[in-house]
Amino acid sequence: MQKKTLFAGMLALTLLTSVSPAPLSVAADTGQAIIALTLNGQPVSLSVQPRLIGNTLMVPLRELSDALGVKLQWDEAERSATATKADRSIKLRLDSKEAFRGSEAVSLDEAPALDNGNILVPLRFFSESFDFNVYWDGPNKRVTIADADKSLPTVGSRERMEALLKESAAVHGSGPSMILRGDNAIAVTEKSSADTPQAAGSAAKQASDAAAPPAYSGTNVQVQGVDEADVIKTDGTYIYQVNRDRVLVTKASPAESMSVVSTVYWADPNFYPQELYVDNNYLVVVGNTSYPTYEKPGPIPYDASPAVSAEPGIGTAKKMVVWPGRPTRSTTKTIVYELGDRTQLKQVREAELEGHYVSSRKIGDSLYVVTNKSMNYFWIMHQEADSAAKQANDSLPAYRDSAAGDQFITIGYEDIRYFPKAVEPNYLLIGGLKLSKPDQKMQVTSYLGSGQNVYASPDNLYVTVSEYEPLKENEQTVQADGKTTFIPVPLNLTSAIYKFGMDNGTVRYVGRGKVPGHALNQFSMDEHNGYFRIATTSGDMWRNDEHTSKNNVYVLNESLSVVGKLEGLAPGERIYSVRYAGNRAYMVTFKNTDPLFVLDLSNPQAPAMLGKLKIPGYSDYLHPYDENHLIGFGKEAVEVANKKGDGSDTVAFYQGMKLALFDVSDVANPKELFKETIGDRGTESPLLYNHKALLFSKEKQLLAFPVTVAEVKDKTGANTQENASKYGDFTFQGAYVYGLDLQKGFQLRGKITHLTGDDLNKAGQHWYGSERNIERLLYIGDTLYSSSPDMLKANDLSTLREVGSLQLPAWKPRNP
Repeated sequence: MQKKTLFAGMLALTLLTSVSPAPLSVAADTGQAIIALTLNGQPVSLSVQPRLIGNTLMVPLRELSDALGVKLQWDEAERSATATKADRSIKLRLDSKEAFRGSEAVSLDEAPALDNGNILVPLRFFSESFDFNVYWDGPNKRVTIADADKSLPTVGSRERMEALLKESAAVHGSGPSMILRGDNAIAVTEKSSADTPQAAGSAAKQASDAAAPPAYSGTNVQVQGVDEADVIKTDGTYIYQVNRDRVLVTKASPAESMSVVSTVYWADPNFYPQELYVDNNYLVVVGNTSYPTYEKPGPIPYDASPAVSAEPGIGTAKKMVVWPGRPTRSTTKTIVYELGDRTQLKQVREAELEGHYVSSRKIGDSLYVVTNKSMNYFWIMHQEADSAAKQANDSLPAYRDSAAGDQFITIGYEDIRYFPKAVEPNYLLIGGLKLSKPDQKMQVTSYLGSGQNVYASPDNLYVTVSEYEPLKENEQTVQADGKTTFIPVPLNLTSAIYKFGMDNGTVRYVGRGKVPGHALNQFSMDEHNGYFRIATTSGDMWRNDEHTSKNNVYVLNESLSVVGKLEGLAPGERIYSVRYAGNRAYMVTFKNTDPLFVLDLSNPQAPAMLGKLKIPGYSDYLHPYDENHLIGFGKEAVEVANKKGDGSDTVAFYQGMKLALFDVSDVANPKELFKETIGDRGTESPLLYNHKALLFSKEKQLLAFPVTVAEVKDKTGANTQENASKYGDFTFQGAYVYGLDLQKGFQLRGKITHLTGDDLNKAGQHWYGSERNIERLLYIGDTLYSSSPDMLKANDLSTLREVGSLQLPAWKPRNP
C-alpha cells in the first residue's frame, strides 16, 4: 500500500492551510460563539475555527498535530491518518467513528470529517492519546490543553472514578455522605425605619461622604494586597455587618447618631451569609444555601421579583415540589452588589459553587472562592450498577453563574481532575470571577480530592492536601512471656502542595510539590522572592521512638521542587504557630514549654536556626510589630508534677490568655520583653483561632480584641496538678484595649462591653455566649467601634469614653 506524508498527500485535496496569526474566531455562518484555545498557558491560533458538534470539539488535524509535536502519515487508499509521538500512536479514518489507540479499537462520539479542505478531528481524543490533558470551560468557551507533567490528570469516566476511589479506600477508608443542595435566589434590600433624608442623606451626599473618608482600619490579613473576607467591614463612612441571616449597612459617622440605612435580605429562605468583602465599588456577600431537587427541570420556582410580605423586603416563594428520597443540593453562594445608593443596594451578579465554603480571597476586583463538595462514596461503591451509575452522575459537581443563565452547569468526568495519591470521595472546586466585568463568566475548575489549607499571594493560590502512606515495615510483633504485643505501624503523612496561578479572575494549574508532615494552617505557608516556604509537623507526639513528632521548614522553587530544608526541630512537640517576615521565619512549638525559634531563610538552599527562646506557655498566633519585634497571642501554662504515671515527670496545663512582645533584634538570643496575662484557665478569645479578630495599629499604638474572661476566685495553695487544672468562673465578655510600645509594653487602656449589669448578674459560673458578645473591633478616624449581633458601640479612641451606641434591628424569623 502506497503511503505518503500528510504534507504531500493532502496538498492535492487542499487540506493543508497555513497557521493564521490572528486570534481565534468562528466563521459567521457557523452560528457558534468564539472558542479560545490555549496550550500550556499560551494561546493557539488556527486557520480553521474549532467546531462544537454535539459535545465534541472538532479541530483541524494538521495544526493540532504541529502544536502537540505529533508526526502524521496519510494513507490515500484508506483515507486514514496515523499519528505517532514517541511510543504512542493512533489511527483515524475519515467519516468513521472507529479509531485505534495502538492496537486497541476506540469508538468515537464524532467521526473525523472533511470541511472545506481540512480534516477535523476530536480534540480531546487526539490530545489525550498523546498524554495531554484537555479542560473545557463551557460558559467562557475556552479550551485548555496541557502536558500531563504540567497538569493534573482527568478522571475521564465514572468507571475510572470508582477505580480511583477503590485504590484510595485502603488508606483513607470510606468517605462521608453526600448532600446536594442548591437554589436560585433573588436578593432584595430593605430600608430601615431610621432611613430618613436627615439620617441617610441623598445618594449624592453619600457619594460625597465616601469620596474622602477619614483613615479607617481594614481586616487583619496575612498578605498585603490580598484581602480576606470577614463578618464586618468598613469603607470609612459605612459599616457592613453580617448579622444573623442578613447584612446590615450602618451609617457610622457621626458616631453620636449612627443609623442602619438598609437591611439586606434574600428571597431564598435557606441562604445564610457568612462573610463579606467591601471596596469602593462593590459589596460581596459569601454564604451557604440549600434547596431540594425539584420534580421538573428548569429554573427553580422562586418569584422573579421580590414580593413584600409581613416582614418587609422578604420575597415570597412558590410552593416547591420535592421528589421523595431525592438528595438536596448545598452550595456556596456569592452575591455582588453595586455600591451606589446604600439605601437601595443594586444586585449585579450571583454565582454558586456546590459544596461547603472553605475559603476565599479578593485581589483588586478579582474574587476567588474555594469549596469542598463531598460525595456518597458508600452508595456509589456498594449499590447495583444502574443505581450506582445514577448516583455517581447525580454526584457530579456543578455551579451556577447568573452571567451564564439560571441553570446549574454540571462538570463532566472528562473535565474533573484529580490529585494523584490524594484521591478522596470529595470534590474541590475553585471559582474565579472579575467583579468589574459582569459579562465575563465565572471560571470553575474541579478536582477529585479536597483541600485542607489555602494560602494566597497576589499571583498564586496554594492548596495543601494530606497524603497518607504506610511506612515500609509491616505491623511488628514482639514476643514476651509467650504473649504477642502488637505495635501500630505509623502512616507516613505528607503534604502535597498544588499551585494555581491567578490572573484577572481566572485560575490556572501551575504545578505540584510534596513535603513530609502536615501544615497547621494558612500561616504555615508563605511566598517570597519566587520561593514557597512551608512549615510542617511530622510523626506523632505520643510516640517516643524514631517516629515521634518533629517540626520542619521546607523551601521550594517556582516549580515546587524542594531546594532547601531544616528538619527535626523540637522532637516530641508540634507547631502551634508560624509567621514569616521576609528572610526570617518564627515558629512556636509546645508540649510543656514554649520554644520560639528564629529561622534564617535568606539562603533558600540552606535555611538555618538562628536562635530560640524557651518560656512557659505558647502562642497560637504571631503578629509582626516591626522588623525586629513580634507579638504573640496564646495561653500561659504551668508545669507541675505528673501523677498520671505515664512515664513523664511533669505535665503542663494551660492557664489564662497570654500576650507577649518578643525582641528578635539579636536573632541568636530572642527575648521576651513584656508579658501580659488575662484571666485564668477557661479564658478564651476568637483571636486564638481567627486572626481577623485582631485590631492592631502600630502608628496609633493600638491593640484590641474580644475576649471572654474566667477567673479562679481562690488561688491559694500549692502549685499542684489539681490546682493547675482548675477552671475559673466567668467574669467578663467584651474587648480589651491596650496601648503598646517598646518602652512600656502592654498598657491596658480600658475594657469595653455590650453586656448590661443585668446580664452580668444573671450570668452563672460559665458564659456560653449571647447576642451581646463583642465579635470584632474597627476604627474610623478617632473613633473605635465594637460590634456584636445586637449592638454597635462607638468609643473615643484616645479616652475610650463612649460617644454613641446603636441597638441593631431585632431578629425576626423568616416567613415560610
